[in-house]
Amino acid sequence: MEATPAKKTSRIQTRNRRRILEAALEVFSQQGFRGATLDQIADAAGMSKPNLLYYYESKEAIHVQLLNALMEKWLAPLDHLDPAGEPLDEILGYVRRKMEMSRRFPRESRLFANEILQGAPRMHPHLQHRLKPLFDTKCALLRRWMDEGRLAKADPAQVLISIWALTQHYADFDTQVRILVPDESAGWRAAQDHVLTVVRKLLTPAPPAPAASTLR
Repeated sequence: MEATPAKKTSRIQTRNRRRILEAALEVFSQQGFRGATLDQIADAAGMSKPNLLYYYESKEAIHVQLLNALMEKWLAPLDHLDPAGEPLDEILGYVRRKMEMSRRFPRESRLFANEILQGAPRMHPHLQHRLKPLFDTKCALLRRWMDEGRLAKADPAQVLISIWALTQHYADFDTQVRILVPDESAGWRAAQDHVLTVVRKLLTPAPPAPAASTLR
């Protein structure tokens, strides 16, 4: 018996799924998973709840799809650290990409942060099987660069975690940052320059000590 071919998704279905995901991102980033409801998501998407349920069977199904897509987007800059590149340039490029993501995607960052604050009930397998191996690989790369004297000695794991803390603060606490630094354009330039300076000072190797003189 031949298998029934899978039905192609129509453009309308694709568009409606995007509408639902965009609406859910807004609702989840404001309300968190527990506070969000399907009614709120349907209302934000401009469709009825039964219509929404045609595309997604539950609030959790929507949330998981958003988180899966976000995980890949969030890990891409770390994934692209080039072992063949100049170490400090690679790290500072990574910081710039993380700052730009925080500027452009604050809702996505808050969605991820809310999931982690709840103990990662839906993302725990992804953290274990996607993030952890990548994190260990990049820590080993940083450690090699440090052992070669191309980066200053530090704990590679804490370096990466500190970069996340420094960069993602501007997304997760976006409202607070905007109040404290109202000039958004100048504020972002200053924030990026500051974070780059902190990381550069931390990881720039000390110049070699001058050779001892043999003259008496």
